[in-house]
Amino acid sequence: MIYLDANASEPLRPEARAAALAALDVIGNPSSVHQAGRAARRVLEGARESLAARFAARAQDIVFTSGATEANTLAIHALGRGRTVLIGATEHDAVRAAAPKAVVIPVLPSGLVDLLVLDQMLAAHPGALVCLMAANNETGVLHDIAAAAWVCAAHGALLHVDAAQAAGRCREDWLRLGAASFALSGHKAGGPLGAGALVFSSAHGERVAPLLKGGGQERGWRGGTPGLPAIAGMAAALDQPYETLRIAEYRDDIEAFCVDLGAQVMGADAARLPNTVCLALPGVRADTQLIALDMAGVAVSAGSACSSGKVAASHVLLAMGMGALAGQAIRVSLPWSATQADCSAFKDAYQVMASRALHHVAVPLTEARSTN
Repeated sequence: MIYLDANASEPLRPEARAAALAALDVIGNPSSVHQAGRAARRVLEGARESLAARFAARAQDIVFTSGATEANTLAIHALGRGRTVLIGATEHDAVRAAAPKAVVIPVLPSGLVDLLVLDQMLAAHPGALVCLMAANNETGVLHDIAAAAWVCAAHGALLHVDAAQAAGRCREDWLRLGAASFALSGHKAGGPLGAGALVFSSAHGERVAPLLKGGGQERGWRGGTPGLPAIAGMAAALDQPYETLRIAEYRDDIEAFCVDLGAQVMGADAARLPNTVCLALPGVRADTQLIALDMAGVAVSAGSACSSGKVAASHVLLAMGMGALAGQAIRVSLPWSATQADCSAFKDAYQVMASRALHHVAVPLTEARSTN
């Protein structure tokens, strides 16, 4: 199988596997005071310090969670108290579900949040909590976090960044850019499933109210025994360099090839993740494309991988004004381990799929014209 669905989950990096396996051999509970517990605590705090160094944060302002969904939910729960919550129209379903009464910030056709409208909305809701993803999981579009943070600061608002897709793949100094917090996901960066983190700026870390109130772990911010192997693997994965130029070259090659076959690139006018391209094939349903490519041994996706296997019109593309194309787009997201052979195999499979699908679309139109 040719796996090109990294935005759903990256393949496990060797360094993450090694760190997770080493942590599995640590038998203690990090909350125990005996020797075994202290050994487990050293692994946990080592991972915390590694992430702090990578993301220019304080170790004490990092809260380990089960993943980005919990981290985003905790941020909204902790920082959104008493505040109006504003979210981008293209945010992940996890953020939309955590803030069901949020005011929605529209996006431009490029997929970028409309900063002029954000400024107007914050004038009406000063001191709000604004939630924006650093990189969109479907299109790869990168929001201008620095500009958004500046607008938020002008109105006394806080900015939370969902960095699940961006971490490890692009610029990572979100706290320095002005964010109050950001969320991480281990498996999106090549770590094991089951670990994430919420990182606060030093000005806001002490304000956290727990979402899960277990035994006081994570300084009382998040109850429950931490998943040590997954956390160790996440820290190791996020400590690895990302081959941006190589991956972007593969992505651009695929993009140009598919455009020549009639595909349209969603978010083409904005800066995007180096590994992501969202391709709409006019007139051909996304599920039709996915099934054909899967039968050819190529794994891609449509929309978010967190939608219980459903293939429906993308709320992201609808928010961008793409209309019918919102149900005719697939996402190709290259993993860190992608090769030229993978890209060539995808192009071969896509060409066959597009040729057959567009032929079936064209035949009824030809028959209709012949009967008139």
